[in-house]
Amino acid sequence: LNDDSQYSSISSAGKEVGMSGHSKWSTIKRKKEKIDSARGKIFTKLIKEITVAARQGGGELESNPRLRTAVTSAKSDNMPQDNIDRAIKRGTGELEGVTYDEVTYEGYGPGGVAMLIEALTDNKNRTLPEVRHAFSKNGGNMGDTGSVAWMFDQKGLIIVAKENQDPDEVMMIALEAGAEDVDDDGDTIDIITSPTDYDSVRSQLEESGVSTLRAEISRIPQNTVLVEGQTAEQVLRLMEVLEDNDDVQNVYANFDMDEKVMESLEA
Repeated sequence: LNDDSQYSSISSAGKEVGMSGHSKWSTIKRKKEKIDSARGKIFTKLIKEITVAARQGGGELESNPRLRTAVTSAKSDNMPQDNIDRAIKRGTGELEGVTYDEVTYEGYGPGGVAMLIEALTDNKNRTLPEVRHAFSKNGGNMGDTGSVAWMFDQKGLIIVAKENQDPDEVMMIALEAGAEDVDDDGDTIDIITSPTDYDSVRSQLEESGVSTLRAEISRIPQNTVLVEGQTAEQVLRLMEVLEDNDDVQNVYANFDMDEKVMESLEA
């Protein structure tokens, strides 16, 4: 980026792309993560992810991007270092541990909302019926493999708190490092990258003194479906039931709802 006009054009392009729904989804996701954290679910999921990442790519953070991302997330959620170290050692085989398989489930929730579920399980014969039951009891239905996955793009998602940050400077650093999109989302700055550029963008932000609230490889919906009233309540209920399953790591959905509706349902 050599001049302000070029910077402005990229910034405007990013805003246009941002209308695809990822900004609102990241806001909703953060709100739900706070609820999950309060209910003690976050640590269990992070330990599984660290273990699998270490098993697949080794226990060295420098040479294992997936493990590095998992450990960064664990630290941002205040997981004790001892817990992190034990999870890594289980993955590398230094400590005994359970072997998990990665599985993905797809389906539709109330209002035609597309849902993509990522799970780590030691027993697929247990997890599949539980996920199917969650759909059937909460106004949804499971789909075939590939039925909704195409609606979600795999992207790096880096969330920066605007407090004590210069939004223009953060945007400039992110775009120069290779970010695809930067969105001003009220109290946060949401940065979208390709999966391959995610690690370098995150590292450049950290080296520039920009602290992140959340950094992860996520599934971003290409478009969103507006849900209101009882349908909105049913969608959140289905997501809550799915996320309560200990085998489920992530639930992605392409719904949108008014923030006031979200807050009222949380209350």
